[in-house]
Amino acid sequence: MDKIAIFPGSFDPITLGHVSIVKRAAPLFDKIIVSIGINSLKKYMFSVEKRKKWITDVFKDLENVEVETYEGLTIGYCKKVGANYILRGLRTAADFEFERGIGQVNHMMSDNIETVFLLTEAKYTPITSSIVRDVFKNGGDVSKLIPSEVTL
Repeated sequence: MDKIAIFPGSFDPITLGHVSIVKRAAPLFDKIIVSIGINSLKKYMFSVEKRKKWITDVFKDLENVEVETYEGLTIGYCKKVGANYILRGLRTAADFEFERGIGQVNHMMSDNIETVFLLTEAKYTPITSSIVRDVFKNGGDVSKLIPSEVTL
């Protein structure tokens, strides 16, 4: 059985922290699907098409990384694509508390799907997509926060 992980998120936009997690996890899995979740109730700054292109460009050299979009529960999407792992990055203790609860509920819903946590590299700990959007909206330089493939 292949070890397939999904890395779910909105990636609005993808940050250097996200990139680091995927690149470090790539050797651990046969396939990682960077999964852009679409929530009709959420307002995004960048279109899903633009986000998907950016992510595809970022990981073009990693053969075992794919990019897809999905709607609905992450656990349902895992079942649809045959993923047995959900990859998550942890920046802070608050992230852990939040992600632990989601991981535990996901495991209750499907006990053959495990959540795998990787710690964010220290230099990327303060970076979030929300901060990137705020800096960008206010005319700041985001070049040290996002991959060069992301053209805002």
